[in-house]
Amino acid sequence: MSAVPVVAAIDWGTTRLRAWLLAGDGKVLAEQRGDDGLITARETGFSTVLERHLAAMAAPATLPVVICGMAGSRQGWIEAPYLDVPAPINAILQGALRVPDTARDVRIIPGLAQRLTDAPDVMRGEETQLAGAGLPAEGRHVVCMPGTHSKWVVVEDGAVTGFGTWPTGELFSILATHSILRHSLSEHPAAVVAGNEQFRHWCLQALEDGGDVSSRLFAIRAAGLLQDLTAEDAAARLSGLLIGGEIASARRRFSTAGGSVVLVGSGALGALYAETLALAGLRVRSVDADAAVRTGLFAAARENRMIARQEGAA
Repeated sequence: MSAVPVVAAIDWGTTRLRAWLLAGDGKVLAEQRGDDGLITARETGFSTVLERHLAAMAAPATLPVVICGMAGSRQGWIEAPYLDVPAPINAILQGALRVPDTARDVRIIPGLAQRLTDAPDVMRGEETQLAGAGLPAEGRHVVCMPGTHSKWVVVEDGAVTGFGTWPTGELFSILATHSILRHSLSEHPAAVVAGNEQFRHWCLQALEDGGDVSSRLFAIRAAGLLQDLTAEDAAARLSGLLIGGEIASARRRFSTAGGSVVLVGSGALGALYAETLALAGLRVRSVDADAAVRTGLFAAARENRMIARQEGAA
């Protein structure tokens, strides 16, 4: 592996930023993570935040930078306009917009827009993970991408043809901190891990209910009052209901080809989704989300001739 970086890859979210220096074969040479996402960068300055992270990784002054995520939003560094679906994944990467008035070559990958009257939707960042998820060039593939706003995406013959957003993580946070359920989950809800029996039971219940979970939410509070449900079990129950409900709903909306789903996730949340997808009777191929976004960013750098194609793997 070359010890010389050829590109800096940045995943710039609303609250978090992840940065990597990548060698000519796509391998990671250095890494930075921080809480200076879009919200902070708008105050501090995008260029200032970027250069601070690059300096911490000893990046050369001329190193090109490729970015995905909220830096390309309307409130971001510059707006990288959405591409409409259906959109070939290669075309998405090739549409990276160059940031003007920067000493180095900095480009931002556009997001995707779905302009259906009854199902408008947008994404930024997940399109780059799709590019790095190793999806076959042919056939229909359903992809689940967990997060604060989980995305379910249909890719057909290398093009994104449709997608939907389930704000499952945000719902958990709102219900746990701003609803009556906060009295059952405690001030700091316990982390839920795969294998938790409460989580599994209520996932199955939500799947059997077809995703209609609203009628079961208040029962979490009632179980605390009448059945001594612990705060830890209350968190697991809420998580199981919400994730199970999401998967039941998405399975109904996007029929899963051959009963299989590509799961692009990582960490504890990825494990919870893998468990629930299996409970739903779906075959899962798991892809690490960090690896996927790095691979997608590296591919975008090649597509935009920021690095020589021969330097990277095909």
